[in-house]
Amino acid sequence: MAKLRIYPERIIRNIEKMNAIMRKYDKQWSLVTKVLGGNEDALKSVLKSDVIYNTHSIGDSRVSNLKTIKNIDENIVTMYLKPPAKSYIKGVVKYANISLNTDYETIHALDKEAARQKINHQVIIMIEMGELREGVVREKFLDFYKEVFNLPNIDVIGLGTNLGCMYGIEPTFDKLIQLSLYEQLIEMRFNQKIQLVSGGSSITLPLLSKGKIPKQVNHLRIGEAIFLGTTPLTNKKFNNLSTNTFELLGNIVEFEKKETYPDGVIGEGNVGHAEIIEENNTTEKKYRALIDFGLVDVDTNFLKPKDKEISFLGTTSDLTVYSLGKNRRHYKSGKTISFQPNYMAVAQLMNSQYITKDII
Repeated sequence: MAKLRIYPERIIRNIEKMNAIMRKYDKQWSLVTKVLGGNEDALKSVLKSDVIYNTHSIGDSRVSNLKTIKNIDENIVTMYLKPPAKSYIKGVVKYANISLNTDYETIHALDKEAARQKINHQVIIMIEMGELREGVVREKFLDFYKEVFNLPNIDVIGLGTNLGCMYGIEPTFDKLIQLSLYEQLIEMRFNQKIQLVSGGSSITLPLLSKGKIPKQVNHLRIGEAIFLGTTPLTNKKFNNLSTNTFELLGNIVEFEKKETYPDGVIGEGNVGHAEIIEENNTTEKKYRALIDFGLVDVDTNFLKPKDKEISFLGTTSDLTVYSLGKNRRHYKSGKTISFQPNYMAVAQLMNSQYITKDII
């Protein structure tokens, strides 16, 4: 079985570095753990560290994951990171101190459930700012806040926006200035203090050193930069964070020198994906390694072999083929090939029951 190695001490050092960065720029931040897929051992290995108490909260997009986090440490402040489905209301109130919301009927249901559980539930209202995913449309947000402020068991602690997730709309100074102006308008109109203005995720981080995050935008939700050391804005390493936090080891289950071009009529019945090969290479043979993971485990586009001589050939549901060219080097059946996964690959691998998780 292929194995995903997790290096929690490197992740914890990234949290320490992020705490220092946020202190420098006077921002708060939530650690987003959804990439870990709710894996209890992986969560424990990270959340055991006292450095997490210098974060504002721990965020996740699954109620079951938040339940696991609360079971690890009930004192951790938790945040549910997407508008809740009505069927999840009870669990959201029970396991999330805070939730991100865009629908009044949902918040009304949260209010009723919070009353039943005899607690107050905190909400951040997400504003639509061009990404066209979740968010209250701008011309309606004042009426929306007016209604929500009247709910007795709901504490409105902030507003926020989500950029860069679906269409890739980049966070800019102009976008974040708009967000901060909404906060000022709400405070003046309703005489209510807004604690958090949540200006995005790891994609927003590069704006810090450029002075392009307004002072009023005082909160970020950060996952990728902590767990992979990168920012989606550039797909490159951010600051001095570690990028060697995860490693995928695939087992070579077959190692043979084979023809380059397949033999037979190529139809449309394949369930996998293969690189296009020119027919003029039909007589050439190259070493091929058959690896024990496939499409049900991970999108191979999100993996990079650490050996630069290795190249992708094709994948199916359970197996993937890589070329080693004409040189077999030190590889053979029974050995492993090492890959560096990106953020989405880690999320897929953590959620695959067929991949062993090895905490180093």
